[in-house]
Amino acid sequence: MRETNETNPEAAGRVPGGGVAVPGLEAWFVEEVLPLEAALMQFLRRSGRNAHELADLRQEVYLRVCEAAKRQIPRPVRPFLFTIARNLLIDQMRRDSVIPIDAVSDIEALNIAADIPGPDRAALARSELRRLRAALENLPPRCREVVVLRRIEGLSRPEIARRMGISDKTVTEYLTNGVRALANSLYAEDTARRPG
Repeated sequence: MRETNETNPEAAGRVPGGGVAVPGLEAWFVEEVLPLEAALMQFLRRSGRNAHELADLRQEVYLRVCEAAKRQIPRPVRPFLFTIARNLLIDQMRRDSVIPIDAVSDIEALNIAADIPGPDRAALARSELRRLRAALENLPPRCREVVVLRRIEGLSRPEIARRMGISDKTVTEYLTNGVRALANSLYAEDTARRPG
């Protein structure tokens, strides 16, 4: 009696348990995947990789396709192949952008920007500080003192009230009026500076 695909799973390129037998996998690969090589290489070339990397990328794509096909042959093949290629390129870009810390003996060689502001940001900050100082000087003395103690020195309202000998309610009024006056002063300068 001759075995058929129904009576012999290996004859159909399958092994018991749902996997694909190696001879069946090879035939599938030659018939379905290899004809897509030209399109795959064109896709990989568009990624901007050099010629040396392209062959390695192609082989890695083929390896991943075969590993997946051992479990179950993908249908349709083309979108599966290009999804693997795209994911492989994404993985490589991620790896390329990460520098392991032990690969650099001198941290200065990384040329990482420090948290120190550049000259332009420092000049802008000094200018804003001068504007704030001028706006603070325009506040009434007691109001200015409350704003400085609360916003700059970080004292609580009860601490300010005790230090200045005034009520909490008065501290709140001075603070509200002072912050409002500062905002109006600084905002008015900003709108006056903008080209209209």
